[in-house]
Amino acid sequence: MKKSITTFLKHPTKDNTNRSANPPVTRASTILFNSMQELIQHEKRIKANKKISYYSYGRYGSTTTIELENILKELEQAYHIFLTGTGFGGVALAIMSVCRPGDEILVSDNVYGPTKEISEDLVKEFSIKAIFYDPDNFEDLKKKLSKKTKMILVENPGSNTFEFQDLSKIVKLAKRKKILTFLDNTWGTPLYLKPLKLGFDMSFTSATKYFSGHSDAMGGSLAVNKKVFNKVMFFYKLSGYRMSADEAYLIIRGLRTLDVRLKQHYENTKIVINFLKKQKKIKDILYPYKPNSKRYKLWKKYYTGANGLFSIVIKSKQKSSVIKFVNSLKLFGIGYSWGGFESLVLLQNLRGDTKYTKKRLFFRFNKDEHIVRLHIGLEDPKDLIADLKKSLRHIK
Repeated sequence: MKKSITTFLKHPTKDNTNRSANPPVTRASTILFNSMQELIQHEKRIKANKKISYYSYGRYGSTTTIELENILKELEQAYHIFLTGTGFGGVALAIMSVCRPGDEILVSDNVYGPTKEISEDLVKEFSIKAIFYDPDNFEDLKKKLSKKTKMILVENPGSNTFEFQDLSKIVKLAKRKKILTFLDNTWGTPLYLKPLKLGFDMSFTSATKYFSGHSDAMGGSLAVNKKVFNKVMFFYKLSGYRMSADEAYLIIRGLRTLDVRLKQHYENTKIVINFLKKQKKIKDILYPYKPNSKRYKLWKKYYTGANGLFSIVIKSKQKSSVIKFVNSLKLFGIGYSWGGFESLVLLQNLRGDTKYTKKRLFFRFNKDEHIVRLHIGLEDPKDLIADLKKSLRHIK
């Protein structure tokens, strides 16, 4: 019987040996075989991406990580899933697997801070050049392509400023030029967008975020097509970028309620945005909520849903008052990451290089405008609105 994704997420493999509703946590380094012939044949199955229930060595994963791979493989409609110990590990895995000295990569200017850092600082030490393009200007991407371009790296929507790009146009251009494509799909998750079905070669999601959903696990998922499988597998086996069995278990647990949680994040967010859009101190809300906007139209074109992450643009000549607004919020935690059950807030610095971020080259906002990122959690939205209303009074 063909099951919907909603049903599938509730019924992954059970632990039939122990009669548990959840898979076992298998921690292993050495995997034992009955003979050398069996070991050699199993290595061949792994190399050919055949269905397996265990690896040949613990560096590649365990039965627990294979269970997570199988769930995500179905969710992504992927040829294979590579799991990493952190979300960013999946980005690094993609870049280091396919790029070599002399290559160029085109990178969307609105990518996650560490993605920009590895693109701008680390890969140049390997004689790989990163060129950043304007995510709001497809022509800028086109004119920056060259014969050396190996990969186009896209984040959609972009970190902190949430520009949406016309993904099919990027894929069509890349295929014509025989350039590999990578999409950071952490915001949409493969529940709402399947990049490989659109034609991307690699689809990345930070499993730390909505996959886990409980702010207690870290991991990354890199879904790939057949074309890049061997290259990524080669680097994956040598790098040791694998996810632990314990983290995989927590992420499997979180995935069972992914659909339900995302719907509630979205419903809460719509209620909060309806309040925020009436506030005079807020100049703009960076989220696909205006039907006539480019952001909304491109979201609607590709996505089947949305979540709880967006930014607001606050107009104030006193940055200290914006900081006071952030600090005075009681129900919004101040901290990195997002996608958990709780609401979060961060004042973003996009104008200059910091320890954690690189300056944005194309996003334009005035000196008296400040970007504050919000994640709307699973609290009662009425309480979140009351908290925001009280704290907005501090903005001068």
